[in-house]
Amino acid sequence: MNSLAVRLIALFFLSAVCAGCAGTAADKLALADISSIAAEPRVTVFTTRNVVDGAKSRPWFGTERARRPSVAEVRLSSPYDRSSFSLVAGDWGIDTVQLLPNGLNWPREGQRRDVLIYIHGFNQSFQQATLDAARLADGVKFRGETIVFTWPSREKLLDYIHDRDSAMWSRDALENMLAELIRHPAVNNIHLVAHSMGTMVSVEALRQIHARFGETAALKMGAIVLASPDIDIDVFASTVQRIGSLANRITVLTAANDRALGIMNRLAGGIARVGTAEKERLQAMGLRVIDASQFGGSGINHDLFLSNDQVRAQVRRAIQESERSGLAIRAGELVIGGQGAQPEAGQQ
Repeated sequence: MNSLAVRLIALFFLSAVCAGCAGTAADKLALADISSIAAEPRVTVFTTRNVVDGAKSRPWFGTERARRPSVAEVRLSSPYDRSSFSLVAGDWGIDTVQLLPNGLNWPREGQRRDVLIYIHGFNQSFQQATLDAARLADGVKFRGETIVFTWPSREKLLDYIHDRDSAMWSRDALENMLAELIRHPAVNNIHLVAHSMGTMVSVEALRQIHARFGETAALKMGAIVLASPDIDIDVFASTVQRIGSLANRITVLTAANDRALGIMNRLAGGIARVGTAEKERLQAMGLRVIDASQFGGSGINHDLFLSNDQVRAQVRRAIQESERSGLAIRAGELVIGGQGAQPEAGQQ
């Protein structure tokens, strides 16, 4: 029996056992090793994309740059649909998108929560990025809040330069989102998983966060996983030197047989992208490295963190080890001056 069927059976069993029990959905699922998003299928979106028709219908957010960032709550349809007795698995889908005009409105008191942020790469739609965030959170069995930061990709293979510029244009918005989470008293560990071109905007934002908060920023950051980074190796090395102990939180997922980055290596004049760099070179920077080359097949091998169970297990381990390390402290023990900036609702 495959792992998905086992999880489906676990969900059915727990829902039957706890049907009359008190407590939250997360409490009911605490007995099983499954994700929070399976219990409550939703994600929070921070985006620099333009809003389409008030985000009332597909595609919700477009491909152009918004005048100001938006925050939204996305309710999902889950492959673990409890209304059905079938064990035939579906996939994640988007049910509703609701703009949050006042930004992130989590209670500032009460139970602290861990956060997993996903930042997508080149040629991605809002819908694809959101569903990949759900697949990631579920695949690594994350217990906490899932956030997707999505920037305005044109969603076309020939618009690589535009996408790269749009990603970099979004770095200030990502910095402000991270600053808000760092300052939020109900946020505990902040984990970040970025993919491909999304790693570039991520490390730039982390550089700005370190300049803004100093070493305090690393106290709330958990794992920083850079999957198949589409970054010039020399540019990356200089950034690592400028982010202090945030560098100690970084895990780089590489694959020598990543065919997408292989093309970028050639276009860059033979200078290696981080995602195909030699393991020893990255380790010499003090970084943890997951070499996923052995898990790649005959495909492109650019999204193994989403498609391969063994690679997902390595990402999960990086998150768990960052939580056990003791470097990320409880939000109630962290005092940071100033108030977090509230992202405003986006407009077309």
